[in-house]
Amino acid sequence: MTMDEDERYVHGKPQNSFHKAVNIPDIVVYPRSEEEVSKIVKACNMHKVPIVPYGGATSIEGHTLSLNGGVCIDMTLMNRVKALHVEDMDVVVEPGIGWMELNEYLEPYGLFFPLDPGPGATIGGMCATRCSGSLAVRYGTMRDNVINLKVVLADGEVMKTASRARKSAAGYDLTRLMIGSEGTLGVITGITLRLQKLPQSSVVAMCNFPTIKDAADVAIATMHSGIQVSRVELLDEVQIRAINLANDKNLPEVPTLMFEFVGTEAYAREQTQVVQKIASEHNGSDFVFAEESEEKKELWKIRKEALWACFAMEPNFEAMITDVCVPLSHLAELISRSKKELDASPLTCTVIAHAGDGNFHTVVLFDPTREEQRQEAERLNHFMVHTALSMEGTCTGEHGVGTGKMKYLEKELGIENLWTMKRIKDALDPNNIMNPGKLIPSNVCF
Repeated sequence: MTMDEDERYVHGKPQNSFHKAVNIPDIVVYPRSEEEVSKIVKACNMHKVPIVPYGGATSIEGHTLSLNGGVCIDMTLMNRVKALHVEDMDVVVEPGIGWMELNEYLEPYGLFFPLDPGPGATIGGMCATRCSGSLAVRYGTMRDNVINLKVVLADGEVMKTASRARKSAAGYDLTRLMIGSEGTLGVITGITLRLQKLPQSSVVAMCNFPTIKDAADVAIATMHSGIQVSRVELLDEVQIRAINLANDKNLPEVPTLMFEFVGTEAYAREQTQVVQKIASEHNGSDFVFAEESEEKKELWKIRKEALWACFAMEPNFEAMITDVCVPLSHLAELISRSKKELDASPLTCTVIAHAGDGNFHTVVLFDPTREEQRQEAERLNHFMVHTALSMEGTCTGEHGVGTGKMKYLEKELGIENLWTMKRIKDALDPNNIMNPGKLIPSNVCF
């Protein structure tokens, strides 16, 4: 454990969050086992000391802000693979292991874990925020890929949410209750994950479009075609400009779609040809595809590092990122309306979409020393969220609520939903020590 001020400050201000830190933890602890987590939580509950679980610090909605000081439980030393069951295609891990490190471990066995959020994310944090990523269109989100969890509850007791069976009808689905609970109900200490076979073959394709609506229309048409696409990513011309600047590339600075097709070699190529035809019917041009391993990795590396590329345009700025999601049929309209508002803003804004499942992100760059720029970023965020909600969408497709999206929950979910969440919170954490001030709006009371 440490009380070093620098360490406490780092843990109080997440690296990618645009939310201001109003406090820092009083102490940071680094447990190495479930038993140590249990002892820490029991002591905190006895003395009613706030707890903030901490993983890879890649969350961006203020999930790990220490609003009330207290104890920050850094889980990064609990990073082991506990058991791999190759024949069952599942693995038991501790929460501090990163998804990228896990996939390096799994590769020799011909297996992989398909969720791919930002680099640096840990499996525990991915469970807590119910994350997804570019492969969710094929493999689902975190809730679809977790078989069971072990969780230290607010009183220090350890609960296992389910067996290792792939399906069960035994009792409440406590696994899904904990996934997305953002540390407000317990501290995740063990995870059993569903794995997938590494694809036999894959093809990555790119195509350019004159407008962002054309690109979105192709993404929707591709999903309607029934093709088992594993990724459909949309990047607007500003994001491509950032990528060119950061990576010394020379990509055409126009709205661009990136696809990945997997299966047998013949099937992957066949899918590519079908999508090429769809793209040509919607003003698509410069359709190119890659089959060589290194070339494919380079293309996806560019996409995964898109956020960092944005800072090449404005190195001293912060990024406000929203991640609204709507039913697929509304995606083109949502992106078009949002893009019009973004282009009219004096701020630099980029669009990146997981277009296959109706989810898109906007990176709004602003000078943190100029309050008018922060307010403009907030206005754009607010506009996109309310536009998505008007289309029966959600304020957050995958980043979670934290502190940043709480103000939208009543409009999206209804007060009855929030009352129910509050009852669950009160039952499991009566002293309100588990990541207080997150997820459930403070105005929800009885």
